[in-house]
Amino acid sequence: MKQMWLTGIMGLVVGDALGLPVQFSTREEMKDKPVTGMEGYGAFLVPAGSWSDDGSMALATLCSILEKDGVDYEDIMSRFVDWQFKGDYTPFGYAYDQGRTCLEAIYSYAKGADAYHCGQTGERSNGNGSLMRILPVCLYGYEQVKKGAITEEEALDMVHQVSALTHAHLRSKMACGIYYFLVKTVLNGEGSLQERLQKGMDTAKAYYEKDVANLTELAYYGRMFDLESFRQVQEDQIRSSGYVVDSLEAAVWGLLTTDNYRDAMLKVVNLGEDTDTIAAIAGGLGALYYSYEGIPAEWIEVVQKREWIEELCGGMDGRPEK
Repeated sequence: MKQMWLTGIMGLVVGDALGLPVQFSTREEMKDKPVTGMEGYGAFLVPAGSWSDDGSMALATLCSILEKDGVDYEDIMSRFVDWQFKGDYTPFGYAYDQGRTCLEAIYSYAKGADAYHCGQTGERSNGNGSLMRILPVCLYGYEQVKKGAITEEEALDMVHQVSALTHAHLRSKMACGIYYFLVKTVLNGEGSLQERLQKGMDTAKAYYEKDVANLTELAYYGRMFDLESFRQVQEDQIRSSGYVVDSLEAAVWGLLTTDNYRDAMLKVVNLGEDTDTIAAIAGGLGALYYSYEGIPAEWIEVVQKREWIEELCGGMDGRPEK
């Protein structure tokens, strides 16, 4: 894909911005007044096209990879600190919609913890705050494995460690690893989106099953092992909370039950609850399949600081082959 970075990152940011105004709304409220396009204000007093913590932390990670020409854990954490305290990587110069687990890790790092020990390890720290921002690392890992610079094992270690900057429990790291395999097979694969996602799930399952220590946590993702069955799960059985398993399930289900980017985003946003993050997770993956042109132009046009995001992504897409 010629514009892999622009496509994936814009897909994430657009999904985030689409869902942000109705974050925290119940499913019943969404049925009464469904989202049909990009809106402003709502849950936060920001105009249409504004992204939240999802986009900010993903963009901070992207900036780090671009400037460091690789994944530097300390640098990424330093940028998260700058996001929280200086408003860097935000639409308007201040951070908002921060998640508790992310904040705990950022404050821990700011007080002197190193990047390998600032993330939260408890089972109750399995929100979606690392999954929402992991796409740049997945894209970078995919690139490096494809060119033979690193092994698949090294790419997964990198994904796990970037998750662990804030979310260090195995369940969260595994969600990010599964997402890596989904990104890889969407970009690499042939066939329908469901076929590519199924291959990604199969590969992820085989990878984690190699270590018996992973089996208990892997079971939490068991509903997605057979995507044809999962696609037929009724909406009332899909949870759209900020819990990492719920968020990954809702994002994948939304992609499986639609056939274009627009409908997928509207479907997951209208589930309610953690609308911005689930749309960001689905949006990055969906855009990589449907292409940049598949993202509605009228949604892209209102994205705040769009030219800056395009410039960053252009820097990644335009790097010479090594």
